[in-house]
Amino acid sequence: MTAQLPLPKAMDAGAVPIGLAASLLEDAKGGRVFVHGELSYAWDDGDVATRRFAAAKLADIKAASVAEIAAAFGVEAITLWRWRQFLAAEGVLGLAPEKPGPKGPSRLTEPKKSEICALRATGLSLRAIGAKVGVSEFSVRRTLAMPVSTGPEPVKQDARATCAEAEPAAGLPVLPEPVDRSGERAAARTGLIECAAPVFAPAARVPLAGLFLALPALQATGLLECSKDVFGALPNGFYGLDTILTGAVFQALAGEPRAEGTTRIDPVSMGRVLGLDRAPEVKTLRRKTAALAATGKAGDLLTAMATWHLHGSADEGGDLAAVLYVDGHVRAYQGTRKIGKVHSTRLKFPVPATEETWVADAAGAPVLVVMAEPGAALTGELRRLLPTLRAIIGDDRRVLVGFDRGGWSPALFQHMAGKGFDVLTWRKGTTDDIENSLFTEVAHTDGHGETRSWNAADTNVEVPIGTTGEVFAMRQLSRQVKVPGGGSRQIHILTTDTGMPAGEVIYRMAARWRQENYFRYARIRFALDSHDAYASTDDDPERSVPNPAKRKAYQEVLAAKTHYEKVLADTDAALLAARTPAPGMATVLITNAGHNAITADLFAAETALQQAQAAHQGIPARLPLGDIAPGQQVLDTETKLLTHAIRMAAFNTASTLAREVRINTGYARADDEAHALVRQALTGSGDIDPSQDGYLTIRLDPLPTRRATAAIAALCAHLTTTETRYPGTDRILRFEVKNRETSANN
Repeated sequence: MTAQLPLPKAMDAGAVPIGLAASLLEDAKGGRVFVHGELSYAWDDGDVATRRFAAAKLADIKAASVAEIAAAFGVEAITLWRWRQFLAAEGVLGLAPEKPGPKGPSRLTEPKKSEICALRATGLSLRAIGAKVGVSEFSVRRTLAMPVSTGPEPVKQDARATCAEAEPAAGLPVLPEPVDRSGERAAARTGLIECAAPVFAPAARVPLAGLFLALPALQATGLLECSKDVFGALPNGFYGLDTILTGAVFQALAGEPRAEGTTRIDPVSMGRVLGLDRAPEVKTLRRKTAALAATGKAGDLLTAMATWHLHGSADEGGDLAAVLYVDGHVRAYQGTRKIGKVHSTRLKFPVPATEETWVADAAGAPVLVVMAEPGAALTGELRRLLPTLRAIIGDDRRVLVGFDRGGWSPALFQHMAGKGFDVLTWRKGTTDDIENSLFTEVAHTDGHGETRSWNAADTNVEVPIGTTGEVFAMRQLSRQVKVPGGGSRQIHILTTDTGMPAGEVIYRMAARWRQENYFRYARIRFALDSHDAYASTDDDPERSVPNPAKRKAYQEVLAAKTHYEKVLADTDAALLAARTPAPGMATVLITNAGHNAITADLFAAETALQQAQAAHQGIPARLPLGDIAPGQQVLDTETKLLTHAIRMAAFNTASTLAREVRINTGYARADDEAHALVRQALTGSGDIDPSQDGYLTIRLDPLPTRRATAAIAALCAHLTTTETRYPGTDRILRFEVKNRETSANN
């Protein structure tokens, strides 16, 4: 039996192999495909349909892989997939090329293009120009975006060839290996160096290079400077205090605020932004954070940052030092530790939780947070905060403090006024409506130049302090608001500031919702309610807490009183009926026995009420915690306060950048999209160029749209003027944005 050797893939030299079975030969006359040496398909030059048919059939008979066939024919795999779909649906005719673009002649002739440019120079809008010339607004915009021809049209080049030629000219290698820091790491393990200084190597297309944009705004938060004053430095090691805090802020801005989020960020990419070979990872972050928390100075850091934030916040020459908003926040706990329960207004029921008291500035930006005592009311927390706020402000000027009805207490209002604080809150409880004749239109213009107006009544009221008859005079601003189902009702704002215009008082009260909006935003993007430490300690067993038995006994008193009043009404009705003679009778005889029978239930109800009141009086109102809930614990607070400081700095950094976009760029939708644009820019890529001594140039890649790229370019120009130095170095940051031609080449 003889065996025949297989034929070669192609009978002609110069054929391109396609897998192990086929080959392709193309020349000026056309093309041919050989399968195991046999000529299977052929086409003439310009016969695009047959060429596509040959490629599709090679894929159908599995002569080679789709990738190999697509590479041999010079197309993408998705293009070959489309050819097969067209062939199966429409046959060979489906593979015939169609003329791209509009089928008719273009209406944008050269004379019309010149006319469009001339009309635009007169100041007409794009829509008006289109209507006058007879083309669409899109065509007008496209015409105006066309470059002015200054010579012959440049010859188009292959993008891959252009990229290969431009890379050496740029002088920035694409993602080179990080600078070797092994020697410093070895020295850090033995404690010979305090920390590794940032070192930047020239690199192109660096992921997360947009995070450099955050540094000027981060410096303004005071996080780095205040942490040095409070903590000094971390123990000797590779990662220093600046690196840990800057990296934590960068990580939060990149969408991963928790330490575990480092597992979803490339440590080498983040390391390039930090000037290191690798960024710290989960275990390192937790260890460094625990070392800072162990000092017990997280509260001092927050106070120092608040002082930095509010320094110089008042208008020059004004008597009002600051406008602050105070609100409580309940952070629910879902673990197995025995944590005290707190009523959550968001969840609508009591849950194991930790209470926090937050202070925000006039724009709703977080300024300070303190851990409240378990079960503490906002009224008590406000009293406790006043000395801290006065120390932060640093002088005797008035501070306007706004809060919701949870802080309602006329006694507190009187106390705050005596300490130099003005109150701004909603009135709680029912009160008489204000006469309609007292309502007038008031207005206020905010910092963005937007004017709002309301129909309000400005009056003075006296609110009672306790039950002693003492009252406290306050200013009241009343508004009429619509209610669901039709109609309206009045709502009342109380304040002790008598000099502020009525429109501004209403505006300031409504602006309190900015703090609520921060809670919602931070829960989603900055892990506000996360538990960054799972350690807990025993609560103070001697701490005085309300006695729950007292409340239960009071409920029994209320129930007994209600029952007594009902029995009293029934007894009165029975006695009246007994004393009323029947028709036709002039007298009624009531015996002692009958009277006692009628009033027996009343005497029993009265006795039960007296017993309930006596039992309620005999129960102490407060008891030591150990007698009520032995073994109750509290969660670690230092680590949480430290992470709050980092994430507050990250939020204020992003807010500052968004404000700069609104103010210093011409971005048309800045009022609605500033924060989204900033998030997009911060996670973008770019080049790091340290070639010029004393400077660090960050050259960002353009964003997907021209208007967004133009806005970020304007932001970069503004941030460059701040001359911010990279933390831990003497290099001044300079920001640029590549144009599209440059980014295509490098």
